[in-house]
Amino acid sequence: MSTTDAYGQNISLASLTDAPDLPKAIADLAAGVIPRGILRFASASARGATLVGSQAPVDGMLTWLQDVDRLDLYDGTAWVTVSVASRTWTTVNLASGWAQNGNSQGTFQYRIVNFAGDDTIMFRGGISRSSYPGTMPDHFTLNSTLLPASARPSTLRTIVVPCSDVASDRITLKLDITTGGQLDLYGTTATAKPPWIGFNGCSASL
Repeated sequence: MSTTDAYGQNISLASLTDAPDLPKAIADLAAGVIPRGILRFASASARGATLVGSQAPVDGMLTWLQDVDRLDLYDGTAWVTVSVASRTWTTVNLASGWAQNGNSQGTFQYRIVNFAGDDTIMFRGGISRSSYPGTMPDHFTLNSTLLPASARPSTLRTIVVPCSDVASDRITLKLDITTGGQLDLYGTTATAKPPWIGFNGCSASL
């Protein structure tokens, strides 16, 4: 009679006393091993269409979704994300008047990562400005090119970003990440004209 593996995973293994049936032995082994590995699917919809019936997901099953570069775990009820999908950093194209590498903090960039199932936009770098207009606007839109759809939040996100206290009576400003893909900076005034603004460590949920 068939036995099970020595690792306690209940994978059926053919025994020498079993009647010869190579296709069945291979099928039993595959049925035991494949669900315990990392299954790859083009998308969540492809996964949903495949894992049905006798192939329905079970507790502890892992899948990799190729369209979003994401590792998911089935917890018995739903798929939950268990990995951080690191993406390439993208440079923010700056509007006129702003320059990269403010306070030697590096180029102002963003990337999209996933923290426990929550897509997040992460920033790094710094920008600078040598002079401000005589009449200060309500806000500055920092990016000359809108963020792509994949980097835009579902609702307005507001975060705090640090700035220089030189020529400024404040050390933080407000950054709005809009649903339209704009990075709008608020807080600069006649008495708050910082020569640099930083973004290292700043992030927001999408």
